[in-house]
Amino acid sequence: MPLVVGLLEQRELGARRRVAELREEADRIQAELAVAEREWKEWTIACSRVGEVLAPVDESGQDPARAEGTPPAAGERTGKTSQVPEAAKTKSQVPMWREGLAWSVLSVDYQRILQVLADRVRLRQGPLTCQEMAAAFGMDVVPARVEALRSKAKRLVARGWLAERQPGR
Repeated sequence: MPLVVGLLEQRELGARRRVAELREEADRIQAELAVAEREWKEWTIACSRVGEVLAPVDESGQDPARAEGTPPAAGERTGKTSQVPEAAKTKSQVPMWREGLAWSVLSVDYQRILQVLADRVRLRQGPLTCQEMAAAFGMDVVPARVEALRSKAKRLVARGWLAERQPGR
């Protein structure tokens, strides 16, 4: 019997070493990923800043819709074109808003959110909660759906596409 216990201990020791090696490799990859993500964000910010500098500015230097804190109507931002190429249209990326940047750079989900809110502003109906927005889109008003909309709306606020006058609206 001692032979079997010794063999089991050897196998256990080998498995433990393999786990330790994989953890070290995972830690190394996580560190590399963090550096790569940081660099990517820096490049994204740089591109955004260059776009802001090169974007045309009106006489007052400020978009009137942004000054009031209201989202623009559907066609308001599509009239002008920027001299800088528009951002890539991927599902999860939302570029920083700048004068002349069309809604078409956003994914369909983000465009839908802007359209609903712009229609409400145009009709003077006021802001929406994310639950009301989910219902307006015909979605099930369940926490997962509402939180997904909230995340997208917060991203639009953070990138300058929307203004949040009251928390949650």
